[in-house]
Amino acid sequence: MPPGVNYKGTGNTYPDPYANEKPLVVITAKNMQSYADKLSEGQKTLLKKYPDTFQIPVYPTHRDFGYVSAACKIAKENAVKAELEGGGAGLNAINGAPPFPIPKSGLELLWNHQLASTVYTYRGLQDQAVVYPNGEIAWGRVRFEVLSPALVPNAQSKTDGVYAHFKVRTLLPERQKGEIIVGEEYYNHQKTPRVGYMYNPGTRRVRQLPAYGFDMPQGPGGFRTIDDDRLFNGSPERYDWKILGKKEMIVPWNAYRIQQASVKYADLLKPNHVNPDYMRYELRRVWVLEAKLKDGFRHQYGRRVMYLDEDSWNGMMADNYDMRGQLWRFAMVNYFYAYDASSYVNTTSIYHDLNSGAYMTDKMTNEQAPVINAGGVTPANFTPDSARMEGL
Repeated sequence: MPPGVNYKGTGNTYPDPYANEKPLVVITAKNMQSYADKLSEGQKTLLKKYPDTFQIPVYPTHRDFGYVSAACKIAKENAVKAELEGGGAGLNAINGAPPFPIPKSGLELLWNHQLASTVYTYRGLQDQAVVYPNGEIAWGRVRFEVLSPALVPNAQSKTDGVYAHFKVRTLLPERQKGEIIVGEEYYNHQKTPRVGYMYNPGTRRVRQLPAYGFDMPQGPGGFRTIDDDRLFNGSPERYDWKILGKKEMIVPWNAYRIQQASVKYADLLKPNHVNPDYMRYELRRVWVLEAKLKDGFRHQYGRRVMYLDEDSWNGMMADNYDMRGQLWRFAMVNYFYAYDASSYVNTTSIYHDLNSGAYMTDKMTNEQAPVINAGGVTPANFTPDSARMEGL
């Protein structure tokens, strides 16, 4: 626990250990050229597009949190034993640490991101909003629940079978209220693709979804894809993956301020972009990972460039290009370190449509903090029958 922090336990907002810090510099359209080599194309586009309002406040860099000793031991073993399977659709490694601490290929780096350390149970309300250039907002709200059996503390297992069970119950918008999606994510997407089922409150029936992932639209207005979550998730099969290198970048990190209960959505969600006063950026070393759509495959994004934190492997920003090669969407994911769980957790995520000027925020938890690592759920909570019973 950071010194001076009064954390009241799971289900409460994590206090900001850096609340008294001031920005070292604020990057604007006027001084952006001085920092251009440390900004992504998406950041530079927003600075140019909204020169009077979009800013990037850069705070001191902190590396105060790290892996527990058990994870370091597993990472050392993975470094010499982990291997990809099925052309990169799966892997053979030990859970609890990065599978490829010294990645040699784009797919190995992607799997470090896919399996970045996280919590084993998560339950809570998550708010979504699409903010249009005129300031109008389309709201979404879901109750989100996840169980990752292999990540139970002190449990050691191989990357085999189910990685995570998930349940998403829609509360807003009204036309989708009552929909429930349950499913499972597997370690090997070739052997067992992701499976999902949806309860429809109109028919009171549960049906298997023909597919749940890739570029299916998600959230109000469909302003992000299913595989936009954490910048990328699911099967890597549609893309060729390449490491473009490592560099220092100015990226969102240690995002405690943006999720505080005192931050009202009316103050946070402004036309064109979120209020910069609630964002925190740091200068950090990142991996740059490129995905190019394979011939014969379909996706809304022809090319993706992702920026992953060197320490934790979490994806923080992505420049997403359309099939013409034009920068179309820019995504930012905020993270905070959960002291009691010894793990980073993703929170408010922002997806900009650079053509329309609208943007979507996802996973806002200001009005109700999530319950993390409390347990109390089993795989039976995520079956089609559970969705049917909960929906009735």
